Amino acid sequence: MKIGVIPDCFRLPVKDSFRKAAELKIEGIQPYATGGELDPANLSHTGREHLASFVRGLGLTISALVGDFGGPGFTDSKTLEWRIGRTKEVIDLARDLGVGIVTTHIGTVPEDPSAPEWKLMAGSLPEVGTYAVSRNVVLATETGPETAELLKKLLDSIGNPGLKVNFDPANLVMVAGVNPVKAVYTLADYIVHTHAKDGIKLPDRDGRKEWRETPLGQGHVDFPAYLKALRETGYDGFYTIEREVGENPLEDIRMARDFLRRIGAEEGIG
Repeated sequence: MKIGVIPDCFRLPVKDSFRKAAELKIEGIQPYATGGELDPANLSHTGREHLASFVRGLGLTISALVGDFGGPGFTDSKTLEWRIGRTKEVIDLARDLGVGIVTTHIGTVPEDPSAPEWKLMAGSLPEVGTYAVSRNVVLATETGPETAELLKKLLDSIGNPGLKVNFDPANLVMVAGVNPVKAVYTLADYIVHTHAKDGIKLPDRDGRKEWRETPLGQGHVDFPAYLKALRETGYDGFYTIEREVGENPLEDIRMARDFLRRIGAEEGIG
């Protein structure tokens, strides 16, 4: 079982966070590449070579780069050109580092295919997907705001080989309020990367969705069933720990690592 972590969750300087992942005997990292030291604009060709060498020296694999620039994703016409350009920069960085996946949030997929947001996604994402494929990379959108069925409908309608899915079970539980295990089977053909995150959905308040992220095993994600579903659908990639809240992220990540190893062993995932 390949366990990874988003090193930014350690809340340490970049290289210290990589070292911490190695100390915990975690195999992979999925760092943000949208600002700071890992912003593509701040990494020269030599800097990229040094970064790749540093990661290899720690015995780590970069499972994916996070290319999520926040906001409304690919649904806002005012920022769309900027977002496409910046995403391409992260794709180029991934290629230079030998990484095959860039993850992002594309925005909330509307129910109606005639909605302006759908049309903006359908019109812009093929350009990014095709660019990614030309660099031997895929762009994987993270699950969460919408149901798996709706996300699949959009991806099926676009039909671009460079557009895939970064599966986050907690987002589906917390935001969409759906069963992530069932969603694995729905999106199986698209899943190239996964997150190990847990949480619970709270009652909506004043028309706003409410949720709480929890340590692994303390929320509403059925991890034994989740891992089993991924195994049955042929997934053999990383299970990347993401811990966005909490007072002691190091301990939460350590617990998550041990939890995944135990469940993985029980489910026969080596």
